[in-house]
Amino acid sequence: MDQERKNKVLPYLMLMPAMAVMMIVVIYPIFSCIVTSFTQEEAGGFGFENYLYFLADPMQLTNIGYTLAIVVITVVLAVGIAYLLSMYLRFSNSRVSRWIGKLYLLPRFIPGLVAVNGMITIISNSGLLNRLSRLFGMDWELGLMYDAKGIILMNLWFNIPFAAMMMGAAMSAINDSEIEAAKDVGAGKLKIFYKIILPLTYRDIFISATFVFMSNISSFTTPYLMGGNYPTMMGVTMYNLYGNQHFGRSAALSVIMFILSALSAVMYIYVNMRKDQWEKN
Repeated sequence: MDQERKNKVLPYLMLMPAMAVMMIVVIYPIFSCIVTSFTQEEAGGFGFENYLYFLADPMQLTNIGYTLAIVVITVVLAVGIAYLLSMYLRFSNSRVSRWIGKLYLLPRFIPGLVAVNGMITIISNSGLLNRLSRLFGMDWELGLMYDAKGIILMNLWFNIPFAAMMMGAAMSAINDSEIEAAKDVGAGKLKIFYKIILPLTYRDIFISATFVFMSNISSFTTPYLMGGNYPTMMGVTMYNLYGNQHFGRSAALSVIMFILSALSAVMYIYVNMRKDQWEKN
């Protein structure tokens, strides 16, 4: 009986160090942030003042809408381009596709701050492209700095390789025999795509979209360096609030970002729960 009890207790004892670390670095900060978000700065005590601030202030509502617009556009473009790229790499055997297959992940190995600074030196109104255009008597200003278009462009740099890597794994699971069998019975490229490729990979489209959404909803470096003064994305807004010692409001905004991320996580959970049923169909 003693040995049996030890065998039951030992796994929990081995998990305790990891659980302790998680409590310290994850659970406690989240709990503390939630408590702080309900701490009223002006009236004192606890209440919903900090959350009502974001619902009542037109500037803050604009910042939230601006953030969601950039993130949704980033998700649609990044996932769409990555899907086409992964499909091209899977079904093409040309020299170009092989080179792209070796190089498309390079942006993932460049530090974010270095990549953003490099992009600024190229696309700013006095950057590389502008200076090159002046050699031909032009003054080419892209207008991407301090604008949503520049932030989206930088987001695509970071997220297309990541999404393509995820969907490339799904593409690699498609058997060549299935494609060849469809061709043998006269199926065209579009029919093969809609009847074979898309049904086997659209689960990974949702999963990739979830991760791209979650990684961009709280982004800071890109919008801080390339965005304008107003409107600002929520990560920059939270930084400004915290810098002005509005700790309760910044905590409330972090909770709002967490809720938005959790809503996207629901899609991820739903897709995984429906996986077996989709595969049967």
